[in-house]
Amino acid sequence: MNAVQTSARPALWAVLGDEGLRLFFPLSALHAALWPFLWVVVHGFQLPGASALPSGLWHAHEMIFGSYGAALIGFITTAIPEWSDTRRLRGRPLFALAGLWAAGRVAGFVGTDTLAVAGGVADLLWLFALPLYVAAVSWRKRTTRLAAMIGWLGALALTGAAVRLGVLTGDADLARAGLHLAALVFLGLLGLVLARIGVPVTNLVLDPSEETSPYRPHPGRRNLAPGLVALVIAGTLAGWSPAVTAYLTIAAGAAFLDRVAEGFVGREAARAEILALSGSSLLAGVGLLLVGAARLGAPFPETAALHLSLMGGLGLGVLAVFAIAGLFHTGRPLPLPRAARVAFALLVLAALARTLPDLGALPSPPGPPFALAAALWAASFLVWLTAYWPFLSTPRAPDGRGG
Repeated sequence: MNAVQTSARPALWAVLGDEGLRLFFPLSALHAALWPFLWVVVHGFQLPGASALPSGLWHAHEMIFGSYGAALIGFITTAIPEWSDTRRLRGRPLFALAGLWAAGRVAGFVGTDTLAVAGGVADLLWLFALPLYVAAVSWRKRTTRLAAMIGWLGALALTGAAVRLGVLTGDADLARAGLHLAALVFLGLLGLVLARIGVPVTNLVLDPSEETSPYRPHPGRRNLAPGLVALVIAGTLAGWSPAVTAYLTIAAGAAFLDRVAEGFVGREAARAEILALSGSSLLAGVGLLLVGAARLGAPFPETAALHLSLMGGLGLGVLAVFAIAGLFHTGRPLPLPRAARVAFALLVLAALARTLPDLGALPSPPGPPFALAAALWAASFLVWLTAYWPFLSTPRAPDGRGG
């Protein structure tokens, strides 16, 4: 009996190609674990290849379009079919996207201008493919519900194009401006995604039977955070003064903090699922508040505050999606496994170890600069990957939950 079951088991490539998250969430986790650790600890903030751009810009690009990029591809190719009740991408289209993403990462790991053209073309292909895919689904379903997602994905593609133009021309200022806008776009996407997934997850925690919907958010606040992030982007593009964009950034941070209140649902607020989603909004919001404060003259660097939003807020949001969706889409129910809770804690510690010394809240830890933060960050994604790889690399459980 076991021999028959083993021989009939699908090949690994077939299982991974069955749904976007099965392929791209592990790729994202591996890249997130390896790239910062190699850049900080192994290469000492330098790059193996020769580049006309500062290595810090390469690092930012690889985190935004590499680690978070793979997470985004996996999320979009999984969530959009579910939200629109359409057939999901499977097999060759997913592996084609993975090939394009991987080609860009080869150039990123080496950090050389020689591969910049090929890597840039590959990245732009998948960046523009995502909004086109969502637009095609929206057109077929004759719905406008995906319009906001199309807009944010289109904005990400345009910022990616600006960054690549800066890389190809050696214009560090253009690349830096494009990366800053791309980071804001990802925070806007975070606000949009948290608004979409927070409610069903909260209701599932409150009523696992799914017979009722005990939690309903205030409708006026659902899109407040991404809307205010969009205003920050508009003000930046319009050339508004640093003081104006600072106050807009503070407002966006406050909107993320407003979402934290949605986690106060009684004793279930202590559940890891709720804490992770609320913690993502909390760290993103506090980071944006501090970015605004830095622009208004606070005595700490803006980059440290932005790292709190991107490492802490966006990073925890990504890991929460990995953990929650990784269960639902492999036929497994809540609660989250212990490994997911450990991964959340490690990621938060990594974000704090990276940012608090620069913010003047803690002394710098012993050892090379940021080595502790890089190690904790890598450990968080590796812990998640070790626990979830058996789920993602095997066929869906037949009698469990799913989505």
